Amino acid sequence: MPDNALDYLVIGAGPAGLQLGYFLEKAGRSYLILEAGPTPGMFFRTFPRHRTLISINKKYTGTSDPELNLRMDWNSLLSDDQDLLFTRYSDRYFPAADDMVRYLADFAAAWGLRIVYDARAAHITRAPGEGPFQVTDERGRTYEAKRLIVATGVSRPNIPEIPGIETAEPYGTAATDPSGFVNQRVLVIGKGNSAFETADNLVETAAVIHVAGPNSVRMAWRTHFVGHLRAVNNNFLDTYQLKSQNAVLDGSVKRIEQQADGSYLVTVSFARADEVTKDIPYDRVIVCTGFRFDASIFDDGCRPELMIQDRFPALTPAYESVSVPGLHFAGTLTQSRDFKRGTSGFIHGFRYGTRSLHRILENRYHGVPWPARELAATPEAMAAAVLERVNRSSALWQQFGLMADVIVPDGRGGARYLEELPVDLEGPPIGDGGHYAITLEYGPEHDKVDPFDIAVGRIRQSDSARAHEGHYLHPVVRHHRPGTPPAVHHITENLENEWTSPEVHLEPLRAFFARQAASVPA
Repeated sequence: MPDNALDYLVIGAGPAGLQLGYFLEKAGRSYLILEAGPTPGMFFRTFPRHRTLISINKKYTGTSDPELNLRMDWNSLLSDDQDLLFTRYSDRYFPAADDMVRYLADFAAAWGLRIVYDARAAHITRAPGEGPFQVTDERGRTYEAKRLIVATGVSRPNIPEIPGIETAEPYGTAATDPSGFVNQRVLVIGKGNSAFETADNLVETAAVIHVAGPNSVRMAWRTHFVGHLRAVNNNFLDTYQLKSQNAVLDGSVKRIEQQADGSYLVTVSFARADEVTKDIPYDRVIVCTGFRFDASIFDDGCRPELMIQDRFPALTPAYESVSVPGLHFAGTLTQSRDFKRGTSGFIHGFRYGTRSLHRILENRYHGVPWPARELAATPEAMAAAVLERVNRSSALWQQFGLMADVIVPDGRGGARYLEELPVDLEGPPIGDGGHYAITLEYGPEHDKVDPFDIAVGRIRQSDSARAHEGHYLHPVVRHHRPGTPPAVHHITENLENEWTSPEVHLEPLRAFFARQAASVPA
Protein backbone atom coordinates (compact mmCIF):
# COMPACT_ATOMS: atom_id res chain seq x y z
CA MET A 1 0.00 0.00 0.00
CA PRO A 2 1.48 3.41 -0.94
CA ASP A 3 3.21 5.25 1.88
CA ASN A 4 1.64 8.53 0.80
CA ALA A 5 -1.94 7.27 1.04
CA LEU A 6 -4.03 8.90 3.75
CA ASP A 7 -5.12 6.75 6.65
CA TYR A 8 -8.72 7.87 6.11
CA LEU A 9 -10.77 9.75 3.57
CA VAL A 10 -14.19 10.92 4.73
CA ILE A 11 -16.81 11.96 2.19
CA GLY A 12 -19.22 14.55 3.54
CA ALA A 13 -18.85 17.39 6.06
CA GLY A 14 -22.27 17.05 7.61
CA PRO A 15 -22.71 16.19 11.30
CA ALA A 16 -21.35 12.64 10.93
CA GLY A 17 -18.33 13.66 8.86
CA LEU A 18 -17.46 16.41 11.32
CA GLN A 19 -17.96 14.07 14.27
CA LEU A 20 -15.58 11.51 12.79
CA GLY A 21 -13.16 14.27 11.81
CA TYR A 22 -13.06 15.40 15.43
CA PHE A 23 -12.01 11.94 16.60
CA LEU A 24 -9.48 11.49 13.77
CA GLU A 25 -7.97 14.89 14.53
CA LYS A 26 -7.66 14.07 18.23
CA ALA A 27 -6.02 10.73 17.42
CA GLY A 28 -3.49 12.38 15.10
CA ARG A 29 -4.42 10.32 12.05
CA SER A 30 -3.82 11.45 8.48
CA TYR A 31 -7.22 12.22 6.98
CA LEU A 32 -9.20 14.55 4.78
CA ILE A 33 -12.90 15.32 4.63
CA LEU A 34 -14.28 16.02 1.16
CA GLU A 35 -17.31 18.32 1.07
CA ALA A 36 -19.34 18.96 -2.07
CA GLY A 37 -20.42 22.45 -0.99
CA PRO A 38 -18.65 25.60 0.20
CA THR A 39 -19.45 25.10 3.91
CA PRO A 40 -20.24 22.27 6.34
CA GLY A 41 -23.80 21.05 6.84
CA MET A 42 -25.10 21.78 3.34
CA PHE A 43 -28.10 19.47 3.87
CA PHE A 44 -29.43 21.82 6.55
CA ARG A 45 -29.28 24.80 4.22
CA THR A 46 -32.23 23.21 2.37
CA PHE A 47 -33.87 20.74 4.75
CA PRO A 48 -36.23 20.60 6.43
CA ARG A 49 -37.97 22.82 3.88
CA HIS A 50 -39.98 24.70 6.47
CA ARG A 51 -36.82 25.38 8.50
CA THR A 52 -37.77 23.91 11.88
CA LEU A 53 -35.88 20.89 13.18
CA ILE A 54 -37.73 18.09 14.92
CA SER A 55 -34.70 17.09 16.97
CA ILE A 56 -35.25 18.39 20.46
CA ASN A 57 -33.09 21.02 22.11
CA LYS A 58 -33.94 20.82 25.82
CA LYS A 59 -31.71 23.41 27.38
CA TYR A 60 -33.07 23.34 30.93
CA THR A 61 -32.94 19.88 32.50
CA GLY A 62 -32.45 20.56 36.21
CA THR A 63 -28.99 18.97 36.21
CA SER A 64 -25.49 20.17 35.47
CA ASP A 65 -24.28 16.66 34.59
CA PRO A 66 -23.10 16.96 30.95
CA GLU A 67 -23.67 13.25 30.29
CA LEU A 68 -27.26 13.33 31.51
CA ASN A 69 -27.89 16.51 29.56
CA LEU A 70 -26.97 14.77 26.32
CA ARG A 71 -30.03 12.57 26.81
CA MET A 72 -32.15 15.67 26.17
CA ASP A 73 -29.84 17.39 23.67
CA TRP A 74 -30.37 15.79 20.27
CA ASN A 75 -28.27 18.17 18.20
CA SER A 76 -24.84 18.54 19.80
CA LEU A 77 -21.80 16.69 18.52
CA LEU A 78 -19.53 14.96 21.01
CA SER A 79 -16.38 16.82 22.02
CA ASP A 80 -14.28 17.81 25.00
CA ASP A 81 -15.49 21.41 24.87
CA GLN A 82 -18.61 21.88 26.97
CA ASP A 83 -19.04 25.34 25.49
CA LEU A 84 -19.40 23.85 22.00
CA LEU A 85 -22.89 22.51 22.51
CA PHE A 86 -25.90 23.21 20.35
CA THR A 87 -27.83 24.33 23.43
CA ARG A 88 -25.65 27.48 23.31
CA TYR A 89 -27.04 28.27 19.85
CA SER A 90 -30.77 28.22 20.47
CA ASP A 91 -33.25 28.34 23.36
CA ARG A 92 -36.02 26.81 21.25
CA TYR A 93 -37.17 23.27 21.96
CA PHE A 94 -37.52 22.75 18.20
CA PRO A 95 -34.73 24.97 16.87
CA ALA A 96 -34.27 26.58 13.47
CA ALA A 97 -32.32 24.74 10.79
CA ASP A 98 -30.20 27.85 10.23
CA ASP A 99 -28.90 27.51 13.80
CA MET A 100 -27.66 24.03 12.89
CA VAL A 101 -25.81 25.41 9.85
CA ARG A 102 -24.10 27.98 12.07
CA TYR A 103 -23.27 25.42 14.74
CA LEU A 104 -21.67 22.97 12.31
CA ALA A 105 -19.51 25.69 10.77
CA ASP A 106 -18.30 26.74 14.21
CA PHE A 107 -17.61 23.13 15.20
CA ALA A 108 -15.45 22.56 12.12
CA ALA A 109 -13.53 25.79 12.71
CA ALA A 110 -13.05 25.24 16.46
CA TRP A 111 -11.28 21.93 15.96
CA GLY A 112 -9.39 22.88 12.80
CA LEU A 113 -10.80 19.96 10.86
CA ARG A 114 -9.10 19.23 7.56
CA ILE A 115 -11.86 19.78 5.04
CA VAL A 116 -11.60 20.28 1.28
CA TYR A 117 -14.62 22.28 0.16
CA ASP A 118 -16.22 22.36 -3.29
CA ALA A 119 -14.94 18.81 -3.79
CA ARG A 120 -17.97 16.76 -4.78
CA ALA A 121 -16.97 13.09 -5.13
CA ALA A 122 -17.64 12.02 -8.73
CA HIS A 123 -16.03 8.59 -9.00
CA ILE A 124 -14.69 6.03 -6.51
CA THR A 125 -12.39 3.18 -7.48
CA ARG A 126 -10.09 0.82 -5.62
CA ALA A 127 -6.70 -0.61 -6.43
CA PRO A 128 -6.60 -4.40 -6.89
CA GLY A 129 -6.09 -6.68 -3.90
CA GLU A 130 -7.89 -4.46 -1.41
CA GLY A 131 -5.50 -1.64 -2.19
CA PRO A 132 -6.20 2.01 -1.45
CA PHE A 133 -9.39 3.76 -2.49
CA GLN A 134 -9.14 6.52 -5.07
CA VAL A 135 -11.78 9.26 -5.04
CA THR A 136 -11.95 11.70 -7.95
CA ASP A 137 -13.91 14.89 -7.48
CA GLU A 138 -15.83 16.86 -10.10
CA ARG A 139 -12.78 19.07 -10.72
CA GLY A 140 -10.67 16.06 -11.61
CA ARG A 141 -8.63 16.02 -8.40
CA THR A 142 -7.88 12.54 -7.02
CA TYR A 143 -7.46 11.60 -3.37
CA GLU A 144 -6.13 8.27 -2.11
CA ALA A 145 -6.68 6.60 1.24
CA LYS A 146 -6.25 3.20 2.84
CA ARG A 147 -9.77 3.36 4.21
CA LEU A 148 -12.86 5.22 3.06
CA ILE A 149 -15.74 6.42 5.24
CA VAL A 150 -18.86 7.66 3.48
CA ALA A 151 -20.86 10.20 5.50
CA THR A 152 -22.87 11.82 2.72
CA GLY A 153 -26.28 11.08 4.17
CA VAL A 154 -29.12 9.95 1.97
CA SER A 155 -28.54 12.42 -0.83
CA ARG A 156 -31.00 11.27 -3.52
CA PRO A 157 -34.79 11.62 -3.39
CA ASN A 158 -36.55 8.29 -3.01
CA ILE A 159 -39.04 8.49 -5.87
CA PRO A 160 -41.62 5.69 -6.15
CA GLU A 161 -42.35 4.18 -9.55
CA ILE A 162 -45.65 5.87 -10.35
CA PRO A 163 -46.51 6.78 -13.96
CA GLY A 164 -46.49 10.55 -14.29
CA ILE A 165 -44.67 11.26 -11.01
CA GLU A 166 -42.04 13.25 -12.89
CA THR A 167 -44.69 15.97 -13.45
CA ALA A 168 -45.25 16.43 -9.70
CA GLU A 169 -43.30 18.77 -7.41
CA PRO A 170 -40.49 17.18 -5.34
CA TYR A 171 -40.28 17.99 -1.64
CA GLY A 172 -36.82 19.46 -2.16
CA THR A 173 -37.97 22.16 -4.58
CA ALA A 174 -41.71 22.60 -3.94
CA ALA A 175 -42.82 26.10 -2.98
CA THR A 176 -43.09 26.70 0.77
CA ASP A 177 -45.00 30.00 0.77
CA PRO A 178 -48.60 29.10 1.71
CA SER A 179 -49.92 32.15 -0.13
CA GLY A 180 -49.19 30.37 -3.40
CA PHE A 181 -51.74 27.65 -2.56
CA VAL A 182 -54.82 29.77 -1.82
CA ASN A 183 -58.04 27.82 -2.47
CA GLN A 184 -56.19 24.98 -4.20
CA ARG A 185 -56.66 21.23 -3.96
CA VAL A 186 -53.33 19.66 -2.97
CA LEU A 187 -52.16 16.05 -2.84
CA VAL A 188 -49.11 15.24 -0.71
CA ILE A 189 -47.66 11.80 -1.45
CA GLY A 190 -46.00 10.21 1.59
CA LYS A 191 -46.87 9.70 5.25
CA GLY A 192 -43.69 10.70 7.03
CA ASN A 193 -42.68 13.92 8.77
CA SER A 194 -41.80 15.71 5.54
CA ALA A 195 -45.28 14.98 4.15
CA PHE A 196 -47.12 16.17 7.26
CA GLU A 197 -44.78 19.14 7.68
CA THR A 198 -45.74 20.13 4.13
CA ALA A 199 -49.45 19.56 4.74
CA ASP A 200 -49.46 21.48 8.04
CA ASN A 201 -47.89 24.44 6.29
CA LEU A 202 -50.86 24.66 3.90
CA VAL A 203 -53.74 24.22 6.34
CA GLU A 204 -54.60 27.94 6.47
CA THR A 205 -54.63 28.54 2.70
CA ALA A 206 -55.39 25.37 0.72
CA ALA A 207 -59.01 24.41 0.09
CA VAL A 208 -58.41 20.65 0.30
CA ILE A 209 -55.30 18.72 1.33
CA HIS A 210 -54.96 14.97 0.98
CA VAL A 211 -51.96 13.03 2.36
CA ALA A 212 -51.65 9.64 0.68
CA GLY A 213 -49.63 6.48 1.18
CA PRO A 214 -50.09 2.71 1.28
CA ASN A 215 -49.06 2.24 4.91
CA SER A 216 -50.70 3.28 8.16
CA VAL A 217 -49.61 6.48 9.87
CA ARG A 218 -47.34 5.55 12.78
CA MET A 219 -46.95 7.91 15.71
CA ALA A 220 -43.50 8.35 17.25
CA TRP A 221 -44.95 8.60 20.75
CA ARG A 222 -46.20 5.03 20.33
CA THR A 223 -43.37 3.35 18.41
CA HIS A 224 -40.53 5.30 20.07
CA PHE A 225 -38.99 5.69 16.61
CA VAL A 226 -38.42 9.42 16.21
CA GLY A 227 -38.66 9.19 12.43
CA HIS A 228 -42.32 8.25 12.65
CA LEU A 229 -44.84 11.09 12.75
CA ARG A 230 -43.99 13.55 15.49
CA ALA A 231 -46.54 15.53 17.45
CA VAL A 232 -45.06 18.81 16.21
CA ASN A 233 -46.14 17.84 12.67
CA ASN A 234 -49.48 16.15 13.35
CA ASN A 235 -51.85 19.12 13.57
CA PHE A 236 -53.10 18.00 10.15
CA LEU A 237 -54.67 14.90 11.72
CA ASP A 238 -57.02 17.15 13.69
CA THR A 239 -58.20 18.81 10.50
CA TYR A 240 -58.95 15.37 9.04
CA GLN A 241 -60.78 13.81 11.96
CA LEU A 242 -62.69 17.00 12.77
CA LYS A 243 -64.01 17.20 9.21
CA SER A 244 -62.20 20.25 7.88
CA GLN A 245 -62.06 19.11 4.23
CA ASN A 246 -58.66 17.45 4.61
CA ALA A 247 -58.01 13.70 4.61
CA VAL A 248 -55.44 10.96 4.97
CA LEU A 249 -55.80 8.52 2.07
CA ASP A 250 -54.82 4.95 2.97
CA GLY A 251 -53.88 3.55 -0.38
CA SER A 252 -51.50 3.60 -3.31
CA VAL A 253 -51.21 6.28 -5.95
CA LYS A 254 -51.40 4.38 -9.23
CA ARG A 255 -51.12 7.16 -11.80
CA ILE A 256 -50.57 10.92 -11.99
CA GLU A 257 -51.86 12.59 -15.13
CA GLN A 258 -51.18 16.27 -15.69
CA GLN A 259 -53.92 18.03 -17.62
CA ALA A 260 -53.53 20.66 -20.32
CA ASP A 261 -54.30 23.44 -17.84
CA GLY A 262 -51.57 22.25 -15.44
CA SER A 263 -53.94 20.56 -12.99
CA TYR A 264 -53.82 16.84 -12.21
CA LEU A 265 -56.03 13.79 -12.25
CA VAL A 266 -54.66 11.20 -9.84
CA THR A 267 -55.75 7.58 -9.61
CA VAL A 268 -55.74 6.25 -6.05
CA SER A 269 -56.31 2.62 -5.02
CA PHE A 270 -57.81 2.56 -1.53
CA ALA A 271 -56.53 -0.13 0.86
CA ARG A 272 -59.52 0.21 3.21
CA ALA A 273 -62.02 -0.37 0.38
CA ASP A 274 -60.65 -3.58 -1.12
CA GLU A 275 -58.45 -1.73 -3.62
CA VAL A 276 -61.33 0.30 -5.06
CA THR A 277 -59.80 2.97 -7.32
CA LYS A 278 -60.89 6.56 -7.76
CA ASP A 279 -59.72 9.39 -10.00
CA ILE A 280 -59.33 12.54 -7.92
CA PRO A 281 -58.62 16.05 -9.30
CA TYR A 282 -55.90 18.26 -7.78
CA ASP A 283 -54.28 21.59 -8.54
CA ARG A 284 -50.90 20.55 -7.08
CA VAL A 285 -49.12 17.28 -6.29
CA ILE A 286 -46.10 17.26 -3.97
CA VAL A 287 -43.90 14.18 -3.53
CA CYS A 288 -42.57 13.67 0.04
CA THR A 289 -41.34 10.08 -0.03
CA GLY A 290 -37.96 10.34 1.65
CA PHE A 291 -34.40 9.88 0.48
CA ARG A 292 -31.95 7.14 -0.46
CA PHE A 293 -28.21 6.50 -0.68
CA ASP A 294 -26.52 7.35 -3.99
CA ALA A 295 -24.20 4.48 -4.92
CA SER A 296 -23.79 5.57 -8.54
CA ILE A 297 -20.35 7.12 -7.99
CA PHE A 298 -18.80 3.77 -7.03
CA ASP A 299 -16.93 1.72 -9.62
CA ASP A 300 -18.28 -1.80 -10.12
CA GLY A 301 -15.25 -3.24 -8.32
CA CYS A 302 -16.01 -1.46 -5.04
CA ARG A 303 -19.73 -0.70 -5.15
CA PRO A 304 -21.28 -1.65 -1.80
CA GLU A 305 -24.15 -4.08 -1.48
CA LEU A 306 -27.45 -2.35 -0.69
CA MET A 307 -30.53 -3.33 1.29
CA ILE A 308 -34.03 -2.10 2.20
CA GLN A 309 -35.15 -1.67 -1.41
CA ASP A 310 -31.61 -0.55 -2.28
CA ARG A 311 -31.98 2.58 -0.16
CA PHE A 312 -29.11 1.96 2.28
CA PRO A 313 -25.75 0.17 2.37
CA ALA A 314 -25.72 -3.26 4.02
CA LEU A 315 -23.41 -3.08 7.03
CA THR A 316 -21.57 -5.29 9.49
CA PRO A 317 -21.61 -4.46 13.22
CA ALA A 318 -18.38 -2.53 12.54
CA TYR A 319 -20.26 -0.10 10.26
CA GLU A 320 -18.38 -1.67 7.35
CA SER A 321 -19.78 -2.69 3.99
CA VAL A 322 -20.65 -6.39 3.98
CA SER A 323 -19.17 -6.66 0.48
CA VAL A 324 -16.28 -4.14 0.38
CA PRO A 325 -13.70 -4.49 3.20
CA GLY A 326 -12.28 -1.18 4.36
CA LEU A 327 -15.35 0.78 3.20
CA HIS A 328 -17.15 2.15 6.24
CA PHE A 329 -20.17 4.38 6.73
CA ALA A 330 -21.10 7.01 9.30
CA GLY A 331 -24.20 8.99 10.08
CA THR A 332 -27.67 8.47 8.73
CA LEU A 333 -26.34 5.91 6.25
CA THR A 334 -25.93 3.50 9.17
CA GLN A 335 -29.67 3.35 9.85
CA SER A 336 -29.94 -0.03 8.16
CA ARG A 337 -28.66 -1.29 11.52
CA ASP A 338 -31.89 -0.26 13.27
CA PHE A 339 -34.15 0.82 10.42
CA LYS A 340 -37.39 2.40 11.69
CA ARG A 341 -36.63 1.13 15.20
CA GLY A 342 -33.81 3.20 16.61
CA THR A 343 -31.90 6.46 16.28
CA SER A 344 -29.02 5.77 13.87
CA GLY A 345 -30.66 8.02 11.28
CA PHE A 346 -30.38 11.05 13.59
CA ILE A 347 -27.60 13.07 15.22
CA HIS A 348 -28.49 12.00 18.75
CA GLY A 349 -28.00 8.39 17.70
CA PHE A 350 -25.24 8.37 15.11
CA ARG A 351 -22.90 10.61 17.12
CA TYR A 352 -22.37 7.56 19.37
CA GLY A 353 -22.22 5.17 16.43
CA THR A 354 -19.51 7.38 14.94
CA ARG A 355 -17.52 7.29 18.18
CA SER A 356 -17.88 3.51 18.22
CA LEU A 357 -16.73 3.34 14.59
CA HIS A 358 -13.66 5.39 15.44
CA ARG A 359 -12.82 3.09 18.35
CA ILE A 360 -13.20 0.08 16.06
CA LEU A 361 -10.81 1.65 13.53
CA GLU A 362 -8.31 2.57 16.25
CA ASN A 363 -8.40 -0.96 17.65
CA ARG A 364 -8.28 -2.73 14.29
CA TYR A 365 -5.69 -0.66 12.44
CA HIS A 366 -3.64 1.10 15.10
CA GLY A 367 -3.62 -1.35 18.01
CA VAL A 368 -5.32 1.07 20.40
CA PRO A 369 -7.21 -0.84 23.12
CA TRP A 370 -10.90 -0.16 23.55
CA PRO A 371 -11.35 2.19 26.52
CA ALA A 372 -11.95 0.00 29.57
CA ARG A 373 -11.75 0.05 33.31
CA GLU A 374 -10.89 -2.78 35.61
CA LEU A 375 -13.23 -4.02 38.32
CA ALA A 376 -13.56 -7.05 40.55
CA ALA A 377 -15.66 -9.81 38.98
CA THR A 378 -17.82 -10.07 42.08
CA PRO A 379 -21.62 -9.85 41.90
CA GLU A 380 -21.56 -6.76 44.12
CA ALA A 381 -18.97 -4.88 42.06
CA MET A 382 -20.54 -5.74 38.70
CA ALA A 383 -24.06 -4.82 39.84
CA ALA A 384 -22.86 -1.49 41.18
CA ALA A 385 -20.96 -0.75 37.95
CA VAL A 386 -23.99 -1.54 35.79
CA LEU A 387 -26.38 0.64 37.78
CA GLU A 388 -23.89 3.50 37.81
CA ARG A 389 -23.80 3.42 34.00
CA VAL A 390 -27.48 2.91 33.18
CA ASN A 391 -28.40 5.79 35.48
CA ARG A 392 -26.12 8.19 33.59
CA SER A 393 -25.09 6.97 30.14
CA SER A 394 -26.40 9.00 27.21
CA ALA A 395 -25.13 6.50 24.61
CA LEU A 396 -27.12 3.53 25.93
CA TRP A 397 -30.10 5.84 26.37
CA GLN A 398 -30.02 7.19 22.82
CA GLN A 399 -28.92 4.00 21.02
CA PHE A 400 -31.36 1.76 22.85
CA GLY A 401 -31.14 -1.89 21.91
CA LEU A 402 -28.27 -1.23 19.50
CA MET A 403 -25.35 -0.24 21.70
CA ALA A 404 -24.17 -2.11 24.77
CA ASP A 405 -21.71 -1.83 27.60
CA VAL A 406 -19.80 -5.09 28.05
CA ILE A 407 -18.26 -6.77 31.09
CA VAL A 408 -15.60 -9.34 30.21
CA PRO A 409 -14.49 -11.51 33.17
CA ASP A 410 -10.85 -12.58 32.95
CA GLY A 411 -11.30 -15.88 34.82
CA ARG A 412 -8.93 -14.76 37.58
CA GLY A 413 -11.32 -12.75 39.72
CA GLY A 414 -11.18 -9.57 37.66
CA ALA A 415 -13.09 -8.11 34.74
CA ARG A 416 -12.91 -5.35 32.16
CA TYR A 417 -15.82 -2.94 31.77
CA LEU A 418 -16.01 -1.66 28.19
CA GLU A 419 -18.42 1.09 27.19
CA GLU A 420 -20.54 1.60 24.09
CA LEU A 421 -19.97 -1.28 21.69
CA PRO A 422 -22.33 -2.33 18.90
CA VAL A 423 -24.52 -4.92 20.59
CA ASP A 424 -23.70 -7.61 18.00
CA LEU A 425 -19.97 -6.92 17.65
CA GLU A 426 -17.91 -10.10 17.90
CA GLY A 427 -14.21 -10.81 18.31
CA PRO A 428 -11.88 -8.09 19.52
CA PRO A 429 -12.14 -6.35 21.88
CA ILE A 430 -14.68 -8.71 23.50
CA GLY A 431 -13.13 -12.11 22.80
CA ASP A 432 -14.98 -15.42 22.78
CA GLY A 433 -14.78 -16.57 26.39
CA GLY A 434 -18.11 -15.18 27.54
CA HIS A 435 -19.30 -11.73 28.55
CA TYR A 436 -22.18 -9.70 29.91
CA ALA A 437 -23.93 -7.16 27.66
CA ILE A 438 -25.83 -4.25 29.19
CA THR A 439 -28.41 -2.38 27.14
CA LEU A 440 -31.41 -0.12 27.57
CA GLU A 441 -34.44 -1.48 25.72
CA TYR A 442 -38.16 -1.08 25.32
CA GLY A 443 -40.27 -4.15 26.03
CA PRO A 444 -41.42 -6.64 23.40
CA GLU A 445 -44.19 -5.33 21.13
CA HIS A 446 -44.05 -1.99 22.92
CA ASP A 447 -45.19 -0.29 19.72
CA LYS A 448 -48.52 -2.16 19.88
CA VAL A 449 -49.41 -0.65 23.25
CA ASP A 450 -51.10 2.73 23.57
CA PRO A 451 -49.00 4.46 26.25
CA PHE A 452 -51.92 6.78 27.08
CA ASP A 453 -54.47 4.03 27.65
CA ILE A 454 -54.95 3.74 31.43
CA ALA A 455 -56.77 0.42 30.92
CA VAL A 456 -53.57 -1.22 29.71
CA GLY A 457 -51.94 -3.25 32.45
CA ARG A 458 -48.94 -1.63 34.12
CA ILE A 459 -46.02 -3.25 35.88
CA ARG A 460 -45.60 -1.88 39.38
CA GLN A 461 -42.20 -0.27 39.69
CA SER A 462 -41.55 -2.33 42.82
CA ASP A 463 -42.38 -5.64 41.10
CA SER A 464 -38.92 -6.78 39.96
CA ALA A 465 -40.17 -10.33 39.28
CA ARG A 466 -42.27 -9.02 36.37
CA ALA A 467 -39.65 -6.63 35.01
CA HIS A 468 -39.44 -8.59 31.73
CA GLU A 469 -43.09 -7.70 31.02
CA GLY A 470 -42.44 -3.95 31.06
CA HIS A 471 -43.05 -1.97 27.86
CA TYR A 472 -41.12 1.15 28.77
CA LEU A 473 -37.36 1.72 28.49
CA HIS A 474 -35.42 -0.28 31.07
CA PRO A 475 -32.00 -1.93 31.49
CA VAL A 476 -31.42 -5.48 30.30
CA VAL A 477 -28.37 -7.58 31.19
CA ARG A 478 -27.48 -10.69 29.15
CA HIS A 479 -24.85 -13.26 29.97
CA HIS A 480 -23.40 -14.63 26.73
CA ARG A 481 -21.49 -17.90 26.87
CA PRO A 482 -20.24 -20.05 23.99
CA GLY A 483 -22.67 -22.79 22.99
CA THR A 484 -25.59 -21.73 25.20
CA PRO A 485 -28.44 -19.26 24.85
CA PRO A 486 -27.88 -16.05 26.80
CA ALA A 487 -29.25 -15.76 30.32
CA VAL A 488 -31.31 -12.57 30.60
CA HIS A 489 -32.11 -10.27 33.50
CA HIS A 490 -34.49 -7.28 33.20
CA ILE A 491 -34.32 -4.37 35.63
CA THR A 492 -37.80 -3.05 36.26
CA GLU A 493 -38.81 0.18 34.56
CA ASN A 494 -38.94 3.43 36.49
CA LEU A 495 -40.90 6.60 35.76
CA GLU A 496 -37.91 8.88 36.42
CA ASN A 497 -35.45 6.44 34.80
CA GLU A 498 -33.62 6.17 38.09
CA TRP A 499 -32.62 2.60 38.85
CA THR A 500 -31.27 3.22 42.34
CA SER A 501 -33.41 1.18 44.73
CA PRO A 502 -31.32 -1.27 46.78
CA GLU A 503 -34.25 -3.70 47.05
CA VAL A 504 -35.89 -3.36 43.63
CA HIS A 505 -32.92 -2.75 41.34
CA LEU A 506 -29.60 -3.57 43.01
CA GLU A 507 -30.33 -6.79 44.89
CA PRO A 508 -32.08 -8.69 42.03
CA LEU A 509 -29.19 -7.74 39.72
CA ARG A 510 -26.58 -8.81 42.26
CA ALA A 511 -28.40 -12.13 42.66
CA PHE A 512 -28.41 -12.62 38.87
CA PHE A 513 -24.64 -12.10 38.69
CA ALA A 514 -24.18 -14.51 41.61
CA ARG A 515 -26.25 -17.23 39.88
CA GLN A 516 -24.36 -16.78 36.65
CA ALA A 517 -20.98 -16.93 38.37
CA ALA A 518 -22.01 -20.17 40.08
CA SER A 519 -23.07 -21.67 36.73
CA VAL A 520 -19.70 -21.14 35.05
CA PRO A 521 -17.41 -24.18 35.35
CA ALA A 522 -14.29 -23.51 37.38
